[in-house]
Amino acid sequence: MKFSCLSVIIALILSSPYGACAQGEVTLIAPGGIRAAVEELIPGFERKTGRKVKATFGSGLGTKQQVARGEAFDVPIVQPPYPEVLASGNVVAGSATPLASVAVGVAVRQGSPKPDISTPAAVKHMLLAAKSISYPNSSAGAAAGVSFEQTLKKLGIAKRVEAKLKRAQGGAGAMAMLARGEVDIGLTFLSEMSEPGIEVVGPLPMDISTPTALVGFVSAHAKDPEGAKALLDYLSSPGADAVYQAQRMRPGRSSPPPHAPHSNP
Repeated sequence: MKFSCLSVIIALILSSPYGACAQGEVTLIAPGGIRAAVEELIPGFERKTGRKVKATFGSGLGTKQQVARGEAFDVPIVQPPYPEVLASGNVVAGSATPLASVAVGVAVRQGSPKPDISTPAAVKHMLLAAKSISYPNSSAGAAAGVSFEQTLKKLGIAKRVEAKLKRAQGGAGAMAMLARGEVDIGLTFLSEMSEPGIEVVGPLPMDISTPTALVGFVSAHAKDPEGAKALLDYLSSPGADAVYQAQRMRPGRSSPPPHAPHSNP
């Protein structure tokens, strides 16, 4: 009878909101641009700390809105500028941790000639010559989409190419359209260019496309603040650099300033 009662008590503890903390679960929310790197880094953190990580990914704008609404998680990763995130009081401001930055790049279908994108003039020529172009839908909050639309405005060709633009659901969607041969050129964050059947050309020139920074925080509502801080330390450690670089990202210590105006999702 005593063992039965003890079993019931343990079951109640584990099913309570505090049960996850007792088991060491850290929750994280982040934009899709850093997804591949974070998913590759999580197993090492779990082995090192014994904590589990539950990560969910969405758009850059959507992630910031979730933070501003005060949704419950331990670690939010957002893209600057983020005045609404700080103003909400839902993150510990002093915990801001630069993780990495990522540029918008160009990809073509496998086997297709790679266009010259070394200068703004070359990029302008490429975009005007293309029959169709895919990129993430900015209206859905995709930061890469917003960044590319700013590039079009800088080049002064937004209206001239509008008819050939095909907006996709996220970077993966844009690359899938390219792989299927529905467009000539695809653009999204370099870290999202993993679709079979495409070839990466490279990043857009920095003078027309500033890389987007990604910054992590400890949530003001974290159920496991210690675990949240440990996860941020791990994601920003020197040991994480190789993972970011393999995903065509720049580690936080060598990234552009987090308040770069082009980073607005």
